[in-house]
Amino acid sequence: MRCAIGCRLAGFSLAGLIALSPAPAALSQTAVAPSAIPQAPAARRPNIVLILVDDAALMDFGAFGGEARTPHIDQLARSGAMFTNYHTSPLCSPSRAMLLTGVDNHRAGVATIEEILPPSQKDKRGYGLKIEPGVLTIADRLKAEGYRTLMAGKWHLGHGEGALPNSHGFDRSLALDASGADNWAPKPYMPYYTEAPWFEDGKPATMPKRFYSSDLLVDRLRTYIDEKPAGAQPFFAYLAFQAVHIPVQAPKAVSDRYKGRFDAGWAAMRAARNARAKSLGLIPPDAPTTGMPQDARAWEALTPEERAVYARAMEVYAGMLESMDASIGRLMRHLEDRGELDNTLFVVTSDNGPEFSDPVHAPGMNIWMPLNGYAWRLDGLGEPGSLNFIGRDWALALAAPSRLYKFYTTEGGLRVPLILSGPGVKAGARIGAPVFVTDVTPTLVDLAGATGNPAGAAMDGRSLRPVLNGEAKTVRADHEPVGIEVSGNAALFRGSLKITRVMPPVGDGQWRLYDLAVDPGETLDLARDRPELLREMLKDYAAYEARVGVAKLPPGYTTQQQLMANALGRQKGSIAVMAGAAVALVLAGLGFLLLRRKARR
Repeated sequence: MRCAIGCRLAGFSLAGLIALSPAPAALSQTAVAPSAIPQAPAARRPNIVLILVDDAALMDFGAFGGEARTPHIDQLARSGAMFTNYHTSPLCSPSRAMLLTGVDNHRAGVATIEEILPPSQKDKRGYGLKIEPGVLTIADRLKAEGYRTLMAGKWHLGHGEGALPNSHGFDRSLALDASGADNWAPKPYMPYYTEAPWFEDGKPATMPKRFYSSDLLVDRLRTYIDEKPAGAQPFFAYLAFQAVHIPVQAPKAVSDRYKGRFDAGWAAMRAARNARAKSLGLIPPDAPTTGMPQDARAWEALTPEERAVYARAMEVYAGMLESMDASIGRLMRHLEDRGELDNTLFVVTSDNGPEFSDPVHAPGMNIWMPLNGYAWRLDGLGEPGSLNFIGRDWALALAAPSRLYKFYTTEGGLRVPLILSGPGVKAGARIGAPVFVTDVTPTLVDLAGATGNPAGAAMDGRSLRPVLNGEAKTVRADHEPVGIEVSGNAALFRGSLKITRVMPPVGDGQWRLYDLAVDPGETLDLARDRPELLREMLKDYAAYEARVGVAKLPPGYTTQQQLMANALGRQKGSIAVMAGAAVALVLAGLGFLLLRRKARR
């Protein structure tokens, strides 16, 4: 008998328990709670909903120890499988390319993001920053198997004719063709963009003047789902939220639920998350952890006004997560009303770790923001017209128990949550095997019962079915390498071993070696003690670079400088118009003064 969502959420959620207790009991590695979603008959192909959160940290969901209330995501975690050793790429577009194709980002055509692409790489294969011909998305693959394919949310995988979702297997799509946008109105969030480019089915979309992004995306996806009667045809739906990407925005009433929750500051949050990571079994109880780095700002050194603004920024961040979760709940209820919830497989994950950028204090933003209807102040923070962000110090705290954050191939940039729940997934599973973003598409194709093998680039990932059903403890042998590279930041994994390189100005560009089984926080570099192992893994990485076609960066390259240069290049037209208008105003003013002087004579 089907259990209503209200029945499933009647008990305490993990988020609620965590909020009530500073040191929750460790979760079982094998079982959490009995399944509330009965398994669908094997002959009935499941619907699939792939939910991608933007810039969420490993511990942001309640089930993973987060502060925000995420009862619907937590329920999917309890009724399905939680992957606690899942790695993605450090940047959004490469991650999305790998997630949707099962192919390494360079082979897929999206080696990095256009905002930081140097001119010397633009003509290189894999750096076109759109999905390459012959690379199939999961929508392509499932559409060939008779699925309806639907999408709502951020795309950021290429522009123009032939690059948008309608050209990559999606029957219906509402897509944001940018790295982000305002959540309350169809407008850009940074000077790199002159507009918020929304497209529906490949054509410019007419957007409402006012909306909230999480609600809008779920509403549109529900409309697409309702275009066919329940059970008439299985569907695949890709729901790519703007939460919690900059600008961090949420309804005031939701943000207000977290008043005072973050008043102790970022060092206190990182310490609390480190402790919860151990009590929840995300890291070993004896694993070394670190606090805030020495160059972080001391919370106590901020003025009371600064502390109020930054604490409110995190209240809005939590509110944005809760609002997104509420929209997921509305989608689940809608599927339940259609009688399709029991036969829907859900995937929930993040594209990379938390965002550290501070756009507000970047050069020129004091001019750009008022011209585009933005302000940064405590009153109304996160509401319409507010360009809110959390910044580096909160990102360092959110990334606990890991090191650094988005953009970098440390665990803070790569290790994020992954949940699978629904038909074919055992309830209450906790899976600690190393798995990667390229494994998601082959897993979903497998669980969908796809039998065909359409022509296209071979996938790099592997199906997770063996670890999901308990047939195997790992997907890969410990000696099998998996490489990742984005704009010079790179890593290579072999079992629990990892080498990583962090580029300037945050890092020094040197390779370091860690054993994540005992040191998931990357606190002890083993490179000097195990030089032969480092050399072996560097050979593996060189082979990876050659196989996928990693292009060299120009001397002195940094992402920050390239972003500024590319943004100025994009804005040349508007800057010229603004300059021309300013000159015209000055000339008009001078002319007026000359006329007045002449009239007086």
